[in-house]
Amino acid sequence: MATSNSNHPLKDDLDIVIPTIRNLDFLEMWRPFFQPYHLIIVQDGDPSRSIKVPDGFDYELYNRNDINKILGPEASCISFKDSACRCFGYMVSKKKYIFTIDDDCFVAKDPTGKDINALAQHIKNLLNPSTPYFFNTLYDPFSDGADFVRGYPFSLREGIPTAVSHGLWLNIPDYDAPTQLVKPREKNTRYVDAVMTIPKGTLFPMCGMNLAFDRKLIGPAMYFGLMGDGQPIGRYDDMWAGWCVKEYKGIFWQEEIIPFFQATSLPKECTTVQSCYVELARMVKDKLGKIDPYFVKLGDAMVTWIEAWDELNPKESKKINGK
Repeated sequence: MATSNSNHPLKDDLDIVIPTIRNLDFLEMWRPFFQPYHLIIVQDGDPSRSIKVPDGFDYELYNRNDINKILGPEASCISFKDSACRCFGYMVSKKKYIFTIDDDCFVAKDPTGKDINALAQHIKNLLNPSTPYFFNTLYDPFSDGADFVRGYPFSLREGIPTAVSHGLWLNIPDYDAPTQLVKPREKNTRYVDAVMTIPKGTLFPMCGMNLAFDRKLIGPAMYFGLMGDGQPIGRYDDMWAGWCVKEYKGIFWQEEIIPFFQATSLPKECTTVQSCYVELARMVKDKLGKIDPYFVKLGDAMVTWIEAWDELNPKESKKINGK
């Protein structure tokens, strides 16, 4: 199929990362939007199981054996039997941008019945600035038909580079277990056509099922933690990369962990994403290790993750202080 970069922006600068345990038949629905892009598929679970990918897609496929071979002892930082294995795809990618999606996500429709190209919306977000220091009452000032409103400081209108574009979803709400128990039949049917910047210093619940980010800007910080097989908890992997707690122990831990993040500040000597993340790992072990030994193990895994990232990406060392 012949395509052009004008019809598919960032075609050569974006990888789509998909964690999976099954055949990827869901890609047929996404074919009009995904086929021009390169896919990195991270197979979870039994590596001897054959995963089928529909014809016509450009992809590379990694299973646990591949991860162990490539990373050696450092493969211990990649979760097993959990969708957090997707972050291996972030590590081996060499593109500037990443879009990641779960293998049970389907194309939504807008109120007119038209298919929504979620990837195109993410790309638009990533290529436009964010405005975290002052809220614009027309939401995204860079969207069609909008601008900065009266009273918005001119000195802040240039904005800053967008690091993360967080997508939403229809149908199944992303509730934690207790909320699901009391609302087992609830569906999300509210279509929201708006883009907003999360203010500086504000935490939010990030979900990895429909997410895009600037890998060159913050890639080393997008580590989804240790989850799944051999770990005391699962399904709050994306929390560690954004802050999202979904299951039993995390519901109790979050009451102490969120204040930790709110109070965290990094020394000025940390000028790269890697150095910031290693310092954060030290603080996790020191402060959160008192809550549960798991956080000591997680802190060590965070350091291992950075070591493995730097080994596979030796030329990447993004400074975070531009001044």
